[in-house]
Amino acid sequence: MSVLLSMAGFALAASISPGPVNLVALSSGARFGLRASLRHVTGATLGFTLLLLALGLGLQQLLSQWPALAALIRWSGVAFLLYMACCLALDEGRLAGGAALRAPSLFTGALMQWLNPKAWLAALAGMSAYAADGDLGVVGQFAALYFLICYLSIACWAYAGAFLGAYLKSPRRMRLFNRSLAALLVGSAAYLLWP
Repeated sequence: MSVLLSMAGFALAASISPGPVNLVALSSGARFGLRASLRHVTGATLGFTLLLLALGLGLQQLLSQWPALAALIRWSGVAFLLYMACCLALDEGRLAGGAALRAPSLFTGALMQWLNPKAWLAALAGMSAYAADGDLGVVGQFAALYFLICYLSIACWAYAGAFLGAYLKSPRRMRLFNRSLAALLVGSAAYLLWP
């Protein structure tokens, strides 16, 4: 029982702390509401869980043998964070609109996790701490527990955004909010480039 509590504590700390995926969930919740943002939440949760399983089943050995692959993932993550920051920064803040204004998709959520160095670090640290021997039962148990906690954590960020959305009813406020989040994403990308 104490191992499960330890796993749950690790999953909660890693999932609910600020990061790119959570910032996008916050922005999506503010702009599109909770229901529309749940696609992103679901995609991010599935993406992270698949990453966790892949690392638990041997991907970390592949990365240690091919450091260039790890560097490629890191640079792809930086590029994707900068792309998302540009999208937020260039957003006009219109609250109603046509097809161009859509909440992030399930695929975007999953892709963000696979390109998110925070997700890689959390998955590597978690699997190293709880399932280093590759025991399939432990890997599966940790992934199932993490799935639930990750989903609820990211959903909390989307809910917080939906709550803030009531205060961001003007395009000017929404632009300011989105540009603030864009600056945080740029900061996250810059942190990844720091040696």
